[in-house]
Amino acid sequence: MARRSARLRSPLGFGLGMSAAALIVATAAIVLGLQVPEPPLPPAAHRSLYEARLTAPAAHLAQANAARRGPMVAIVIDDLGINVAMTRKAIALPPTVTLAFLPYATATPALAREAAEAGHTILVHVPMEAVGPQDPGPMALRIGLPPSENLRRLTWDLERVPGFSGINNHEGSKFTADDQALASLMPMLAARHIFFFDSRTTADTKVVAVARAHGVLSAERDVFLDDVPTADEIKAQLAALEARARANGIAIAIGHPNPATLNAVAAWTNRETGFEQIPLERALEAKTRSLSLARR
Repeated sequence: MARRSARLRSPLGFGLGMSAAALIVATAAIVLGLQVPEPPLPPAAHRSLYEARLTAPAAHLAQANAARRGPMVAIVIDDLGINVAMTRKAIALPPTVTLAFLPYATATPALAREAAEAGHTILVHVPMEAVGPQDPGPMALRIGLPPSENLRRLTWDLERVPGFSGINNHEGSKFTADDQALASLMPMLAARHIFFFDSRTTADTKVVAVARAHGVLSAERDVFLDDVPTADEIKAQLAALEARARANGIAIAIGHPNPATLNAVAAWTNRETGFEQIPLERALEAKTRSLSLARR
């Protein structure tokens, strides 16, 4: 999350988001030598839009700032927890790489704790119903279940992954296309300040629209690195990720814990690429901020 120190401030040192009355009180306090605390920030689930409103500079300054840092890239490795050796290889990646754990894997609690201690952002890779015959696994969310049962399953999934910050969907091409099923989850996610990263397993996904309508931080994947898990194809998809980041200023990729992907990601993240490698939550914030600027 952006730090409070990044907020624009008046010459008196108070946030420019203050009301006129609050600013008058603050000014009087300065004259009288009193200490007046800043007003609290809104809940974390709503903070990205709040901080974008306070901190977003003029468009040309934002573009210049992005050019100085370089385009931003976030990489997520999914499906962790089942293969312990491959999961530990993923944990050895730089901490800017976000790691998503399947809640039903036996080793997930211990491995997720290791990953959090290594500095990674942790996701719960929540099993959700697919359109086809694919089985997303135990405790999957399904559109035919009562909302209370899906919430019970989601709670179980969350409790299996210590140290998580958000969720993303495992499979889910059917569930994520159903706005009513998604809406039933959002009050829990908003209340607990849990973000929802859309793996985008269907072009019909409603995740981002429904999540943002309920004040839940959300954005979607741009590139799958390893639909074809060969070294050459993964290299091509990393190039596509770079192109997407150059075009939009920010891009997010998903890969999986196979040797070719982990080797390629390790090599990419450990060389000078000209891209700013960032954790997923910061990428979601950046995409939200870009959308806010685009709508001005």
